[in-house]
Amino acid sequence: MKHTCFFYCRRSVTLLGLLILTLLLPAQQPVKINPVLLQQKWEAQWITCPDVSLTDFGVFRFRRVFDLEEVPQHFVIHVSADNRYRLFVNGEEVSRGPARGDLAHWRYESVDIAGYLKKGKNLLAAGVWNYGEYKPLAQISYRTAFIVQGDGPAEQIVNTGKTWRVFHDTAYTPLPALQTSVGPGIKVNGAGYPYGWERADYREQGWLTPRLLGNGIPRGAFTFWDWALVPRGIPALTYEKQRLKEVERSSGITLPSSFLAGKAPVVIPAHQKVRILLDQTFLTTAYPEIVVSGGRGSSVEMRYAEAMVDKKGVKGNRNVTEGKEPLALYSDIFLPDGGKERHFQPLWFRTYRYLQLVIETRDDPLMLNDLYGYFTAYPFREKARFSSDDSSLVPLWKTGWRTARLCAGETYFDCPYYEQLQYVGDTRIQALISLYVAGDDRLMRKAIRQFRNSLQPMGLTLSRYPSCQPQVIPPFSLLWVGMVHDYWMHRDDEAFVKENLNGIRNVLYWFRQHIDEQGMLGPLEWWNFVDWSFGPWNAQKPVGGTPPGALEGNSSILTLQYVRALQQAAGLFAAYRHTTEAEEYRRLAESLRDSTYRHCWDPDRGLLADTPQRHSFSQHANILALLTSMFDAQRSATVLEKILQDKKMVQTTFYFRFYLVEAMVKTGKADTYLDQLTPWKEMLKTGLTTFAETPEPTRSDCHAWSASPLYHFLSVVAGIRPASSGFKTVSIEPHPGYLKQIEASVPHYAGDIVVKLERKGKSISGTVLLPAGITGDFLWEGRKILLKEGNNNIDL
Repeated sequence: MKHTCFFYCRRSVTLLGLLILTLLLPAQQPVKINPVLLQQKWEAQWITCPDVSLTDFGVFRFRRVFDLEEVPQHFVIHVSADNRYRLFVNGEEVSRGPARGDLAHWRYESVDIAGYLKKGKNLLAAGVWNYGEYKPLAQISYRTAFIVQGDGPAEQIVNTGKTWRVFHDTAYTPLPALQTSVGPGIKVNGAGYPYGWERADYREQGWLTPRLLGNGIPRGAFTFWDWALVPRGIPALTYEKQRLKEVERSSGITLPSSFLAGKAPVVIPAHQKVRILLDQTFLTTAYPEIVVSGGRGSSVEMRYAEAMVDKKGVKGNRNVTEGKEPLALYSDIFLPDGGKERHFQPLWFRTYRYLQLVIETRDDPLMLNDLYGYFTAYPFREKARFSSDDSSLVPLWKTGWRTARLCAGETYFDCPYYEQLQYVGDTRIQALISLYVAGDDRLMRKAIRQFRNSLQPMGLTLSRYPSCQPQVIPPFSLLWVGMVHDYWMHRDDEAFVKENLNGIRNVLYWFRQHIDEQGMLGPLEWWNFVDWSFGPWNAQKPVGGTPPGALEGNSSILTLQYVRALQQAAGLFAAYRHTTEAEEYRRLAESLRDSTYRHCWDPDRGLLADTPQRHSFSQHANILALLTSMFDAQRSATVLEKILQDKKMVQTTFYFRFYLVEAMVKTGKADTYLDQLTPWKEMLKTGLTTFAETPEPTRSDCHAWSASPLYHFLSVVAGIRPASSGFKTVSIEPHPGYLKQIEASVPHYAGDIVVKLERKGKSISGTVLLPAGITGDFLWEGRKILLKEGNNNIDL
């Protein structure tokens, strides 16, 4: 059976064993937690390795052998560690984590391991590692530690304490990378690795009694803690075997394509240096795993790249490799010990389309037995459907969904290769995609809570969280208000929304303190990023993507972002009977909007300027003017036309085009949305298999904010949107543009909303299926049909 562990050795596996693990890990059912454990100190102790630094890089093994007279029906345990762990029962991996959080919200996983136990001798084994100074920016940490708590009296036989054993695995060395935000590469000396440590028959020679650090403390149980423990709250990540597709080129060896199918081991002779470039043919997030035999003293390096670059550093078409080398910013190295079928896998997943092997042998030949990956991501299921009579939209949907998948794990990611950080601006768009395509709100709830947990005493959220390096982007705090509003519109969850009202108050009050005598926002501290349209990052000042007026004051863009958040807050507070505050927010929004119009409207250009000086004009300012209802219907239509036609204005990049489309919807002019997809089609022409951060030249080839067409296919083209808070009623107002046929399905918490439509000229016909208890309106060309639950015929 399978024995997974970092870079590791294990015995050969059966196909059945791999299949069982692949099916079991992602599909584990939620485990009921003993409510007592949420309220009082755990009996289990946090344990660590004695006589080592608890804050430096280190890899440690923990074991607990125990006996059972009978195999129980259930055996629930709760597990956590700092930084990370992988847990095995009798050699089988059963859990990994903890899901990332902060010290005041430290996650633990709950696992029922009964199916892995046997009568007699059993083993719990865990590999724990601390990245130390090399930890990813998204990893908050206190000190190296591990804990297991049994759910009830029978399970508490495995509680961590003096009965456990620990070993410091010094085979691991960090490899500082050119790109350090996601953590280091890893070098593993196979000659020093404790092979078989996760199996019950392993001899614990040289293992130690652990050092105790204190009991586990659930959040809220005491006035002090090291780690305030809370349940994981999200499901286990996907872990599915994924084979590489193509041998792109090699030197020093000929590698048959059948090797990648696992059918043709290859021998590299002694004293040979080879390079092998492999193409997954699409970007992926996976744990690469290589299997080797022999080759004592050899070096095997795996380099990971999103793309290839030429001598000038230009990526160009991602499918073209001639004259290019992989842009690999981090790699892993292992040194085989000469044993048979040694399996090596990195501690953390890697992002790659291209994987380059650089292998150098010494006196012994090395056999490459196999190479593959295990795809990992949040286990979103693609429940939504969208199809039309335009087949060119199909690859946009598929590429958008891959982009969204690769940018979601234990948190949402801005990008999987460079940062793996959960930013508010990116996450708001990602969360809407999750709701519409997967119908899954768990990661969205976690993200909203985490941003609320990041609130600073001054009143703003951090721009990204969790993060060990604080960063403040004030407009992102306003977008967090928008996220809460989005959730309120799409989910009937009053208690959760109310949790966030105080945080919203704090954010809005911070901005209120910055209103100047002009009636607009004055100079703002921190990094006021809006869109990369406004220039690149400046290392001396955090001004990359910052619009005019951010530092000097009176930015129409920032003021109107505040107006939009006030308008959304007014709706939220009114819904929960905070009438006075709601009215206050509404009046303040109107005052700020009117002042912005008065100072920044340019009658000669018929556009809103970025500042009262009226030297610069952007799509962004005018998009926000439309979204905040600054103009009447006639002027709104005129301004939108100029936004779409005037190329002298500062143009939006992929990120802010999300708000451009929302402005088109609000103005009632979304029928040309499909014409806005040219930049996405151009990305496909360059060989991208995910959507990039910005137009070329781009840093990241995979950035979730660029997956917004998924949401807009369903919410704009098919026109499916909530008509009231909690999605209790639906508004369906399709904007098919040039399409003649549309079929779409959106997962609603009450059931699927299904739309099938055919357009002929200005007429439209078809059906709309609504879940039980859901009603709404169908809108078309100024006409309305009342929709009831069940099937509705459309003929307008």
